[in-house]
Amino acid sequence: MNVAKSGYRVFSANSSPACTELAKKITERLGVELGKSVVFQESNRETRVDVKESVRGQTIFIIQTIPRDVNTAIMELLVMAYALKTSCAKNIIGVIPYFPYSKQCKMRKRGSIVCKLLASMLAKAGLTHIITMDLHQKEIQGFFSFPVDNLRASPFLIQYIQEEIPDYRNAIIVAKSPAAAKRAQSYAERLRLGLAVIHGEAQCSESDMADGRHSPPSVRNTIGHTGLELPLMMAKEKPPITVVGDVGGRIAIIVDDIIDDVGDFVAAAEILKERGAYKIFIMATHGLLSADAPRLIEESAIDEVVVTNTVPHEVQKLQCPKIKTVDVSMILAEAIRRIHNGESMAYLFRNITVDD
Repeated sequence: MNVAKSGYRVFSANSSPACTELAKKITERLGVELGKSVVFQESNRETRVDVKESVRGQTIFIIQTIPRDVNTAIMELLVMAYALKTSCAKNIIGVIPYFPYSKQCKMRKRGSIVCKLLASMLAKAGLTHIITMDLHQKEIQGFFSFPVDNLRASPFLIQYIQEEIPDYRNAIIVAKSPAAAKRAQSYAERLRLGLAVIHGEAQCSESDMADGRHSPPSVRNTIGHTGLELPLMMAKEKPPITVVGDVGGRIAIIVDDIIDDVGDFVAAAEILKERGAYKIFIMATHGLLSADAPRLIEESAIDEVVVTNTVPHEVQKLQCPKIKTVDVSMILAEAIRRIHNGESMAYLFRNITVDD
């Protein structure tokens, strides 16, 4: 039986070997067995969950990592949470290290804020609390009607820099865009290193067309009632790409929360090489590394990409030896233990700044 002395149980919402690895590491640290459940796809691709033990009146933690098939992973989590809810579990806490759809947290033209929709779905399914890590925007926590603990991976990545990068004192922290400057500044201050910012890089997700600044069109319609005479908006023009800060003869360390489409990172690495950086590292919490990202990294000027195991990426590592992994199961296990025992979570956020 998966019953710890303190009375909580831990389940994995995904049955694939790659996604249960993190769950096994967490349960080993906690000293409990992984809950007995079966998660599988029917022949018509419907998700089915069978919980094989009683959970009545228990506090349940559901660990769910997000593989490439994001929508299937979401349905697995929703179905398992609802199965536990209808089985009279007392509390259902989701441990979701990488929260999916977190990039869709802002209104874009006539789109929707999908992250808010997902938060509502999780609450409706029965979740009462979430443990996650490095949300794309911290304001996402406001979408939920229940508590959210947003843990940080930066202490583990900073430790990797100090222990695994020779002569890291000669490094400089780089933000690949002005929007990432706050995060980079936090790393630079704690490592006592300099800061550089790449300015002028085109960001497709933040383009004018994406957020509807050209809607309605700038041409005024003089037929019929014209309404208010609004001033015409001046079109934005991206400046030439420049690097603010001296990277010559230094190790450049680019920091970010998510690395998925690596085109921006590869372009940033080329610019840094041109400016004299002799080694280039990328530090990111969530290594999604979709499509042909491993090949692009292998062929680029990037020396090493360091990500955590919040997202399964074993296949990508086989395709690209430059990808390294940092284990964060320790902090997730400690968060589970503290929440169940009613202890303060402040210890897990020591020396963590607001901007980190």
